[in-house]
Amino acid sequence: MDRRSGSRPLILDGGLGTELQRRGRSVTAPWWTAHCLRDADGRRLIAQIHTEYVTAGADVITADTFRTTPRAAHRAGIAGHTVAADLVRTAVALAREAADTVRRRVLVAGSVAPVEDCYRPDLVPNDGVLRREHAWLAEQLARTSVDLVLVETMNTAREAVAATRAVCAEGLPAWVSFVCTDDARLLSGTDVVAAATAVRAAGADMVLVNCTDPAGTDGALRRLRRPDVGPLGAYPNLEDRRGLPPAAAVDRYLPPRLTPDAFAELCAGWYYLDVVGGCCGSTPTHIAALRGRFPVDDRGVRPRESG
Repeated sequence: MDRRSGSRPLILDGGLGTELQRRGRSVTAPWWTAHCLRDADGRRLIAQIHTEYVTAGADVITADTFRTTPRAAHRAGIAGHTVAADLVRTAVALAREAADTVRRRVLVAGSVAPVEDCYRPDLVPNDGVLRREHAWLAEQLARTSVDLVLVETMNTAREAVAATRAVCAEGLPAWVSFVCTDDARLLSGTDVVAAATAVRAAGADMVLVNCTDPAGTDGALRRLRRPDVGPLGAYPNLEDRRGLPPAAAVDRYLPPRLTPDAFAELCAGWYYLDVVGGCCGSTPTHIAALRGRFPVDDRGVRPRESG
């Protein structure tokens, strides 16, 4: 669905984990970025990064709830529902405080990730586990001030549907994003259009592509650009991963392959999108360059109605 004449896409923020790495913080399992929620210096750094994205012009910032789960707490050796729930509240509060530093309206998205590994579809648990764990996080997010939930980096349609249903059951808008291969398929091998159709049927307001390199993102968007899919978004991975195994976790900063201006030029080619931003490797400077292509006034923005 093309955007209406005269409208512009919402600008999503950029990478958080890679920004933490760029500023000297370790980002490793099981907490990943949520580790920084557990100490005062880490919380200040997360707040600073959120604020820089808002200042750069983001319309939507994503709270650091990517791994604020009992599963992550258990793997860290902590008996974990209370700890995880506290981290959810802290993450959303930091994002909300940053969003409120400007006069225009900035939306706060909760983040829901695969319960296991974003790049290992073979590890996706059974349906009962998916329902239980995604329902827990969706319920915690519904108790906070999030405006929507970004179900992101999904590598199977099955888990994406389970997470979408959990979010929608709490009455929250769900934007669902897939990580794709170069041939417009999820990492599980499912065609991205089939996956998009499944999550839309489950209640998703929007379908996106994320953590996929620019060429793969473009290929997936070309497949998804059709009336029956509905509103579309993208936030590509910009890391320079040459010489590294695909999707290998690296606990060091990898510089982006695209300059801010080149990134803005890339996204300008996706003029039909409803939401556009950056994933791993993107910085506040990248989002500022993107904002320059789609100016905003002080009245702020609201998500378009889905359809």
